[in-house]
Amino acid sequence: MTSGRVNPNFRLEDQGIEGLGNVYYNLIEPALIEAALKRDEGTLGNGGAFLVSTGKFTGRSPKDKHVVKTDSVADTIWWENNKAMTPEGFDTLYDDMLAHMKGKDYFVQDLVGGADPTHAINVRMVTELAWHNLFIRHMLRRPDREDLNDFIADFTVINCPSFLADPERHNCRSETVIAMNFDKKLILIGGTEYAGENKKSVFSLLNYLLPGKGIMAMHCSANHAVGNPVDTAIFFGLSGTGKTTLSADPARVLIGDDEHGWSDRGTFNFEGGCYAKTIHLSPEAEPEIYATTNKFGTVIENMVYDEETMELDFEDSSLTENMRCAYPLEYISNASTSALGGHPKNIILLTCDAYGVLPPISRLTPAQAMYHFLSGFTSKTPGTERGVVEPEPTFSTCFGAPFMPRRPEVYGNLLRDKIAQHGATCWLVNTGWTGGAFGTGSRMPIKATRGLLTAALDGSLAEAEFRKDPNFGFDVPVAVPGVAEVLLDPRRTWDDPTAYDAQAAKLVQMFADNFEQYVPYIDDDVKAVAIG
Repeated sequence: MTSGRVNPNFRLEDQGIEGLGNVYYNLIEPALIEAALKRDEGTLGNGGAFLVSTGKFTGRSPKDKHVVKTDSVADTIWWENNKAMTPEGFDTLYDDMLAHMKGKDYFVQDLVGGADPTHAINVRMVTELAWHNLFIRHMLRRPDREDLNDFIADFTVINCPSFLADPERHNCRSETVIAMNFDKKLILIGGTEYAGENKKSVFSLLNYLLPGKGIMAMHCSANHAVGNPVDTAIFFGLSGTGKTTLSADPARVLIGDDEHGWSDRGTFNFEGGCYAKTIHLSPEAEPEIYATTNKFGTVIENMVYDEETMELDFEDSSLTENMRCAYPLEYISNASTSALGGHPKNIILLTCDAYGVLPPISRLTPAQAMYHFLSGFTSKTPGTERGVVEPEPTFSTCFGAPFMPRRPEVYGNLLRDKIAQHGATCWLVNTGWTGGAFGTGSRMPIKATRGLLTAALDGSLAEAEFRKDPNFGFDVPVAVPGVAEVLLDPRRTWDDPTAYDAQAAKLVQMFADNFEQYVPYIDDDVKAVAIG
């Protein structure tokens, strides 16, 4: 039995996926929630939100991602960062997964990655769980219903959490597997119910395809001034640094919260929705995002709730720190209807410094921006990856190493060229710790961060007095209206300035040691930043 709108000449059987039970194509939100409830996949919450638990996997499994090593990609994949899988291992994995799927019901969504139709790709998502279909329907872009009549996928993703891989048989690391085959235009996901693997697999795919066309693929959020898409800002950063929170500015138009491209035409969102962390979410600090948690169809992942009143507990992280909500972009009142923007006027590099060394905002030269982009310094926050239980300082190149199939210099050089061609002011923003390292200091006040960003984006910060940071050499404002001056000088926030100096020296050395790997590939001006 099949159900839903689909191209009659492009069913799963036409792709060699045969022998399944019922196949449901392109169901809309009410039907998907109805199916998920019947299958006991979750609970209906207040306002029609759908509450789910993802079991033991409450974050991504980056060590279980594999790229099939074929001749067509052998020389362009960053193999030090992407585990190789043999074609034979993938073929066996695919055959075994299809055998496991036989007789079971599956849900299909035909969706689009990329708001710019010139560079968009068609993606067919085949999921074992109805709520995964709901999730990815939010996260990717939905074609018009009539366009489904002749939809042909460029890539197909099959997600089967109940299938467990065999490392020896399938040439993978564990029972959990995310395997990408560019030749066969297939991505296979097994052994995890964490929904984020669905969207990140498509992001990784676009991160490989777009740079080959001269398009910068970016792990960033983006917004633009009201009525002025030319005044676009992008916010690079890993999970937990504030991409979603800081781009959801009521005074600006939201383009997207996580994944974007930068082409010769400007900025475009890859997605059709947002995937926001809900830990400590409040109606006072983030009213728009908070409101989505009581809207119909929003997927609520791994949140504790009152079983009688269905009220969500935004402070209880007993299931995971990485509790999230996924919702369509239109649930944010100031979201762009086109998801398109101009060439970025401001580029924000977000970092969560668990050492308490970096200032809350710093102005970067283009060479410094390249240095910090390739460094990708931040702290992994609890829950975003399996096993992370407290902030861990790390270097994740391009602020998204787990999703970068190509070598970092490819993305770095594209960013350098885009900045040189279109011009942009670059800022490093620390949303991490102040007054001491993690365990001693406190998180940077979000009110101060918002105030500094507002001043950067409206141009007033450029008129401020700046000092030269003695550790990294970038410019730091001395005073900004509405922001406590002491915050702008991290050394002054520490009880023991000599302890700060020691911590700063340690961090500077960590940067230098990490950057050695890029020195053979970078220009002299960036080398000068690295050497100091």
